[in-house]
Amino acid sequence: MLRALKQRPFIEISLVLAVLSGLFFYLPKLLASTTSSFSLDHLTTFATIFLGIFIEAAPFLFLGTLASGLVEVYLDRDKMVAFMPKQVILSALVGSLLGIFIPVCDCGVIPLTRRLFRKGFPIPAGIAFLLSAPILNPIVIFSTATAFGWGRVLFLRIGLCITIAILTGLIFSAVKTPWDILQPTAWITAQDVTQELPENSGLFLDKLRQAFLIATDEFFEIGRYLIIGSMIAAGLQTFIPQSTLLAIGNGPLTSVLVMVALAVILSICSTVDSFVALGFASTFSPGSIVAFLVFGPMVDIKTTIMMLRVFRKRTVAYLIILPLLMSILAGLIINFYLPG
Repeated sequence: MLRALKQRPFIEISLVLAVLSGLFFYLPKLLASTTSSFSLDHLTTFATIFLGIFIEAAPFLFLGTLASGLVEVYLDRDKMVAFMPKQVILSALVGSLLGIFIPVCDCGVIPLTRRLFRKGFPIPAGIAFLLSAPILNPIVIFSTATAFGWGRVLFLRIGLCITIAILTGLIFSAVKTPWDILQPTAWITAQDVTQELPENSGLFLDKLRQAFLIATDEFFEIGRYLIIGSMIAAGLQTFIPQSTLLAIGNGPLTSVLVMVALAVILSICSTVDSFVALGFASTFSPGSIVAFLVFGPMVDIKTTIMMLRVFRKRTVAYLIILPLLMSILAGLIINFYLPG
């Protein structure tokens, strides 16, 4: 694992990213003499959307992997297990609220949750944290309040997020051990990186270096799946006109389905999705807006690809289907009983 880390020096990585960015931006001009304007427009759109998604998500992924490194280095397994409630419902409740105190985004929460599971975090709490943290992030709460005010949309988003996270966590309480839901993978731990540190360095610096090495290793492990997911999302946004989806989004059910589909396709970071939803608020039903704000941070294209790296396929299927069904149901209930 450390050998793989050494083979990815930051200077080379920066150069590669710079070259790729240049190609994405200037390749259409290079091909102008041989390619139709229609194709060039699509290529430019794809490059712009891809870079937008990736650049927006990458910092949050690194923050999540850094938190994972800090958990590995500083969090004592026995103390954490003793802290968590033994009762399943309370455990899921605590996990669903943990995102308020650990501000991670929908990309960063995936590696952090995997690390927590390895440290002995209860499964219901971990699943609830995985789904709720991207929405209960204080930055996300503030951005939602800025877009919609401190009112119904904000409270519905928070309440439904906690409800769906807890219910999904309770369903996963039937799983006996984390190894039943996690993909088998090589791990870098604090003990693995200790030998790489210089002698006679301070304990505080030692631990920071350990956490940083672990974070960097996980960032490159999961980051490639972020790239793949971003490319798929960019491709769908480029070649599937949003007008096609919007044209069928007028009814109480179809509007919810369309906005849920948009949440998956757009793959927007939860810190800014409120402002995108605000643009649809005047034409789409209230239930569809709330469904967009709840389901999008839990499941989209890029996070699905990343989850497939971390969790087993059956687990990922449940993590998609359960929040999807509950988000659609919640949207319908809002449209029929809370339309105003």
